[in-house]
Amino acid sequence: MKPKKAQETFAQTSKIVLPNDTNVLGNLMGGQLLNWMDITAGISAQRHSRRVVVTASVNNVSFNHPIKLGDVVSIEAKVSRAFTSSMEVFLDVYVDLTSGKRKKCNEAIYTFVAVDQNGSPIEVPELEPETQLEKERYDAALRRRQLSLILAGKMKPESATELKAIFEHVEKAAE
Repeated sequence: MKPKKAQETFAQTSKIVLPNDTNVLGNLMGGQLLNWMDITAGISAQRHSRRVVVTASVNNVSFNHPIKLGDVVSIEAKVSRAFTSSMEVFLDVYVDLTSGKRKKCNEAIYTFVAVDQNGSPIEVPELEPETQLEKERYDAALRRRQLSLILAGKMKPESATELKAIFEHVEKAAE
């Protein structure tokens, strides 16, 4: 299977925040944003795998700045790393300001699994990061995966080579 570049998985969605999308404070409801992010991330994962994908987990969501009624929200997603059948997708959420600039409001990490016609996991292509940011996110994805597997009891801590390397580096720096 031929590896894919992260840019090939890019997906973007833009939405205007309408009254039905907001809470009593006039802010975009978190659940609505999660829905929009899930759809955008799913498109990114599907572009990578060329298969039907299902959401396996929402690993991290940061709500850093409120998004207001009337704001235009842009959600950008790229696969940050592919494993055997799963793909980590990193999302950045921006508000398009009237000045023409953008303000980053949120980010999230979702994991998807590609499935066959019976709903069973199926192999996906590897990912080749190109930019510095893609490489950083690619490397961090393995550490997040190892930590997740340890916490789920599916990996022994001593097998987590990437995590061990971080702690060894911290120990050496402390000496």
